[in-house]
Amino acid sequence: MIRVTREDFSVDEVVASIRSGGMGAIVTFLGTVRNSSKGRDVDRIEIQVYEEMAVKQLQAIREDVITRFGVEDVAIVHRYGSLGVSENIMMIAVGAGHRPEAFEACRYGLETIKEKVPLWKKEFTPEGEYWIEGEKYERA
Repeated sequence: MIRVTREDFSVDEVVASIRSGGMGAIVTFLGTVRNSSKGRDVDRIEIQVYEEMAVKQLQAIREDVITRFGVEDVAIVHRYGSLGVSENIMMIAVGAGHRPEAFEACRYGLETIKEKVPLWKKEFTPEGEYWIEGEKYERA
């Protein structure tokens, strides 16, 4: 499952979309909107996306994760539009035979999404609006 959407999503449905009898582990990451960032209160965020390219990139990342880590399945959902505090932003779910590869694959997939997918985030605060640059995670 790859989905880029304005609508909220069900965590249970995302997990169900990959669940199979051969899996001993399903690892998920759920990103949500924080109420503060860099010392500022955040009222909401707005995510803009080049949707067609984002879907292609997410599909490529999914295939890479499955091949690289030997996991059974990967689901990725990412929202765009105006999102309030505590709302879901994105989710990645990885199903595998065992937990070590599921955890590694989930982390790798998440960081690759943040690096490669054409999404832009603006935070709305009492002080004004701020575009947020992507955060880099240094892999070991």
